[in-house]
Amino acid sequence: MNSINGKDLLAIGYPQSKMLGLALAIIEKHYQGAEHETVLALMKDLLEKPETFLDHEILEELATKMIEEARETDEAIFLNDTAKEFAIYGSAHIAEGALKQMGTAMRLPVTVAGALMPDAHQGYGLPIGGVLATKNAVIPYGVGVDIGCRMALSIFDITEEAFINNQDTYKRELIAHTRFGAGHGFHGKHRSEHSVLDRNEFNMTQFIKSLKDKAWSQLGTSGGGNHFVEWGIIEFAEDDKPLNIPKGKYLALLTHSGSRGMGATIAGYYTRLAKELCKLPKEASNLAYLDMNTEAGQEYWLAMNLAGDYASACHEVIHDKMAKAIGGNLLAKVENHHNFAWKEMWNGEEVIVHRKGATPAGKGVMGIIPGSMTAPGFLVRGKGEETAINSASHGAGRQMSRTAAMQNITNQEMRAMLQANGVTLIGAGLDEAPMAYKDINIVMDAQKDLVDIVARFSPKVVRMADDGSKED
Repeated sequence: MNSINGKDLLAIGYPQSKMLGLALAIIEKHYQGAEHETVLALMKDLLEKPETFLDHEILEELATKMIEEARETDEAIFLNDTAKEFAIYGSAHIAEGALKQMGTAMRLPVTVAGALMPDAHQGYGLPIGGVLATKNAVIPYGVGVDIGCRMALSIFDITEEAFINNQDTYKRELIAHTRFGAGHGFHGKHRSEHSVLDRNEFNMTQFIKSLKDKAWSQLGTSGGGNHFVEWGIIEFAEDDKPLNIPKGKYLALLTHSGSRGMGATIAGYYTRLAKELCKLPKEASNLAYLDMNTEAGQEYWLAMNLAGDYASACHEVIHDKMAKAIGGNLLAKVENHHNFAWKEMWNGEEVIVHRKGATPAGKGVMGIIPGSMTAPGFLVRGKGEETAINSASHGAGRQMSRTAAMQNITNQEMRAMLQANGVTLIGAGLDEAPMAYKDINIVMDAQKDLVDIVARFSPKVVRMADDGSKED
């Protein structure tokens, strides 16, 4: 008598999965010697109606697993067969990994539109530099780990000459009033106060409530990785009436950081929840989304906005401290954020626009696009380009991974680059060397249709983390 094999079970409808192996093992153990056709008929009945075998002495375990697998299949969410088209800016300098990730995002059933900025590079889920508009759904990893990460620029009525003549003073105050990296914060009487800590959302859930004390200690601090606080000279080539700043050069403070440990913890928690509720194929698992009509979706939305406002408060504390330390009058302050989701109108319908490492650039909207510690940054005004979903790059973008930078760039090369550009660096490692980034001028040229340049910022004294942390 021929024993039953895998081909026999496949022929009656068994899937090519672990279920097949388990069925064969049970047959071999319990049905050796039984009639071939009888066993096949039994296994077919089991496949078609597993619920009738839940009290079967031999087949109960297999029946239970079949029901569980069927339930998971029913709950699975499938990608569209083809990706929606999306605009790409600066495609010649965007790696294949980022293009592939964006292509996967454009196959989500909730995707409405997308665009890829010229600083794009591969990330988790949505590429950094990716913009994705969805219908009534928010993607935690589409927002990013460092929720509400942002740039903030304060422009003072202090001349370039006054800065150069007192550069040691500015460096000293920069060191005195800033903290960087994972685990670094202020304690006791050194903690800052801010109204964001009194927000009702901190009592929304026990999980969010548990983050408040750490948020308080990290208020007014900056993250690791590419986050910075720096003094520089900003130059307006002509008068800017909206900002009421005459043509000329001015001292400016530029900061880049986000929501610190609070934002990262919120991102991790709700990404795990999204993956439990939204079962996407493996290649899209990091794009798991939350329906905005659900409690989980609304809860994340409130937590995301709280983290974004907290990130803004961190910048406010830093800028207030530095302004008080140096004196001088504030001429203007500009702030914009990325790693966030906004409710916006697109082709007459409300959508959720995720900007993962991308700057809002609606018509007339101000933004800051930095280069690197030795390359210029740019104060810009958005043109409201619809094909870019009213967005622009958030920086130059990496052209080397952190590992590649540390393996290929020497300390001597980095010091030479800093000296050639007259930049004083406090902290930072080779992973943040200027050569690890794309040429900001090429990036800006690729987005001429997205923003107008208002002023050019040149870094002079730069402080970054020196503890090896890699928050983005």
